[in-house]
Amino acid sequence: TAPRHENKRSWLYRIYPSVIHRPFTRLKPGALTHDWGQNPPNPNQMRWLPFSIPSADDKVDFSEALHTICGAGDPKTRSGIAVHIFLCNTSMENKCFYNSDGDFLIVPQQGSLAITTEFGKMEVDINEICVIQQGMKFSVNVKGPTRGYILEVFDNHFQLPNLGPIGANGLANPRDFQTPVAWYEDREVQNFQVISKYQGHLFRAEQDHSPFDVVAWHGNYVPYKYNLANFMVINAVKFDHCDPSIFTVLTCPSNKVGTAIADFVIFPPRWSVQEHTFRPPYYHRNCMSEFMGLIHGNYEAKEEGFLPGGASLHSIMTPHGPDTQCYEGASNGELGPARVAYGTQAFMFESSLSLAVTTWGELTCEKLDSNYYKCWETLKKHFDPAWRPQTH
Repeated sequence: TAPRHENKRSWLYRIYPSVIHRPFTRLKPGALTHDWGQNPPNPNQMRWLPFSIPSADDKVDFSEALHTICGAGDPKTRSGIAVHIFLCNTSMENKCFYNSDGDFLIVPQQGSLAITTEFGKMEVDINEICVIQQGMKFSVNVKGPTRGYILEVFDNHFQLPNLGPIGANGLANPRDFQTPVAWYEDREVQNFQVISKYQGHLFRAEQDHSPFDVVAWHGNYVPYKYNLANFMVINAVKFDHCDPSIFTVLTCPSNKVGTAIADFVIFPPRWSVQEHTFRPPYYHRNCMSEFMGLIHGNYEAKEEGFLPGGASLHSIMTPHGPDTQCYEGASNGELGPARVAYGTQAFMFESSLSLAVTTWGELTCEKLDSNYYKCWETLKKHFDPAWRPQTH
């Protein structure tokens, strides 16, 4: 009974009904969790060095690779988000995964993903993302050490942001999102494993056929992928700079108009041409939690320390901004046209929720950079009460 423009459904024509499986049994949780009370709250700026991928001797597939770093809310009440890091080195064999709790927005950082879904196959390369929506079974093949980020939302589904005065075109355009075409295998296999993420826990059932036996489908509830290079950038061309919301690719709206449970924001290659402007992001505090990752290259506001495969978290009302090197360079450099972020792709998971960091994120991973705060320690004051603006 959802409004027609919000109603999502798909019809699948299968060889076997998906109900044919043996009972689920609970698996050990590993580093996947939605227990946000593991650690005392920590409002400090946090930065993680690149997360370690398992060694070749320790075979880990995608279904075993999820490490929760932070989040808020509860999938049982269908409200909240979780941020995971996936670290794997081998393909899923005779095994699939589905998420009963919400949608996965997957950002590969090292190694491409060959994903088989009930709807067909997707190749997701570096600088691309994919969304696997709630309940969709999928299997991930990799070609070696593989790492990436996942934004999970419990409330709603991802959608394109409203464009407002931008008009009909801009940002991520609908035509650039790709969905798979039907592909199936009629394969009998003993003890095929079906992994379900349910209420924040993992369960396993077995069946004797491949679940990827969908001969045809129709509908609008589908997995999809997007190449970040297709993002049409909007930017300031006179002075000042826009809020990062101008770089929103996808959003998961809350029940409060204009407020997102989560936004997926990128900082793409672009030209910077503003006059009389401090061009990097301002030093700021705000009402959102900002989790950032780096796919490749060097993020313009922190070219040292914030590395591909690492991350940072700036919590609600905790101050943050460019490091000293960036500040001095932007304050004293010539303000001519400049190419920004070429050869680089940083992104942000931004949420209106106050995110709690897990034990794995703060302690077990051993990647939290205890010296992060020092990147601001050498900032100097430049206030001169005698200064007056030049008259023309």
